[in-house]
Amino acid sequence: MDSALFVRPADYADAVDAAAIVMLLDAYASDPAGGGEPLSTYTKDHLVASLAARPQAFSILAFDGQTPVGLVNCIEGFSTFKCKPLINVHDVAVLASHRGRGIAALMLAEAERIGRARGAVKMTLEVLSGNAPAMKLYRRIGYEGYQLDPSMGTAQFMQKWL
Repeated sequence: MDSALFVRPADYADAVDAAAIVMLLDAYASDPAGGGEPLSTYTKDHLVASLAARPQAFSILAFDGQTPVGLVNCIEGFSTFKCKPLINVHDVAVLASHRGRGIAALMLAEAERIGRARGAVKMTLEVLSGNAPAMKLYRRIGYEGYQLDPSMGTAQFMQKWL
């Protein structure tokens, strides 16, 4: 890994970090893995303040020198079975120019460090089945399909727009 690369928690009150979060999430949303459509003006204008208003949210930024190149957004949830927090990794984004350099793994390790500090019992994330590089990374760093009783199969991520 390049010595100029580093990761750190984002400061939602810092204008540079706020701009980096919006730029990186917009790049991810515009990528086929993120849906292929840029963020709306509303989202760009309100995202960071909305994250900052939620104490359960935190973000990790990756930099190559002074250039932001990666983002992980996390939301603390709750495991009712364990009666403890969990961390949902909601977005993992690395600029195309910097993929394959271990940046996502570094950001996820920092998210895990923060999760442990918060007393979380597990990390969760969702990934598109066609995103083979992400699937390979997640498996390599310890993520696996969610199941309780193997005879019931693995969980499927579903959504319903409101």
